[in-house]
Amino acid sequence: MKSPSEKILTLGKLRHGSRGTFLFQAEEKAGGFYYIQSGEVRVFKVDENGRELEVARIGPGDFLGEAIAFGAGHFPFYGQAVKDTKAYYFDRNSVLRAVETDAAIAKYFIELLARKCVLLSSRVESLGLKTVRQKLIQYLLSNCQGSSRCFVELKIKKGELAIFLGTISETLSRNLRQMRNEGLIEVHGPSIHIKDCQKLRAELAD
Repeated sequence: MKSPSEKILTLGKLRHGSRGTFLFQAEEKAGGFYYIQSGEVRVFKVDENGRELEVARIGPGDFLGEAIAFGAGHFPFYGQAVKDTKAYYFDRNSVLRAVETDAAIAKYFIELLARKCVLLSSRVESLGLKTVRQKLIQYLLSNCQGSSRCFVELKIKKGELAIFLGTISETLSRNLRQMRNEGLIEVHGPSIHIKDCQKLRAELAD
């Protein structure tokens, strides 16, 4: 995502959070939202059995919680720094006042929310896929910019990716191995080389 201009950043206050610090917790009222300048934040939920389900990893250049804050809601998940993190905190009311008086700021946040809607639509589509292989392909393609081949750098560990895809590590590894044996991908640690993007897209279209 393109970095916000200095004009946008003046609306926020820079906060520092060490590893393990919570930016917010589930059910907390969303009085504002964040822009991650450096570091990394994991977003997760806790089910009734106390098990954590990671929803996303948010890194530099990403906004977090803006749709919830603009809707005056409560955070449905936890946001915890997994590295020392610097983040701008935007108070909801301050941003709304700026939006009312500055068309450029209003345009920026409208475009931001529109992009998030597209990403959410893609995520919902992914959740509707039936097989782990389809979900894995959707995840890889969503992080690939190439039309024929590209490299995808995993920002999370494979075990965390398995949880994100709603499966277990063994099943994820089996699908990666099968796709590698079929000549579709090459796996080098956290880097996945997609050798034929079009062929993977065709699988989702079937």
